[in-house]
Amino acid sequence: MGQSFIKMEVFEAILKRRSIRKFKKDEILKEVLEKLKEALIWAPSAGNLQARKFYFVFDEKIKKELARAALNQNFLAQAPLVIVGCCDLEKISWYGERGRNLYTICDVAVAIENLMLLAKSEGLGSCWVGAFDEKKVSEILKLPKNERPIVILPVGFPAESPEPPEREKSEKLIKEII
Repeated sequence: MGQSFIKMEVFEAILKRRSIRKFKKDEILKEVLEKLKEALIWAPSAGNLQARKFYFVFDEKIKKELARAALNQNFLAQAPLVIVGCCDLEKISWYGERGRNLYTICDVAVAIENLMLLAKSEGLGSCWVGAFDEKKVSEILKLPKNERPIVILPVGFPAESPEPPEREKSEKLIKEII
């Protein structure tokens, strides 16, 4: 019985997660922040190299700068927490070009998805933001040369409840090979 309950919780979070662009100012509890960090570090990664780094930004000034660098997507700065997920190009160098151009990006993406689903289960909302000026974000956060920003993720308590977007039918997206 316990296992099906856990599966249902995850499935429910998958079905109910939405991109949130309006946030309440409520602070995220420290215990929840620690869980979010754990969700990131326990995500799978290529060769278990964990070639990724995450910046938790709470500073209002820096959040506003990140919003400007994200093509003026000002809703970013409304969230109490903004996470920037970065590839570590040095750590993944063992895998060559494919590691730099694919594996480490996938590593960041799967970790962020872990966090997004956990955030939903904790009553939080988030929104994957990929449209931003990488160079500006790197400058704002003073990233070392080996770190490439891949995603900016505002996280906070939702001040909206968007309807689910249309989804393709599984028959269109999934091909069973028997």
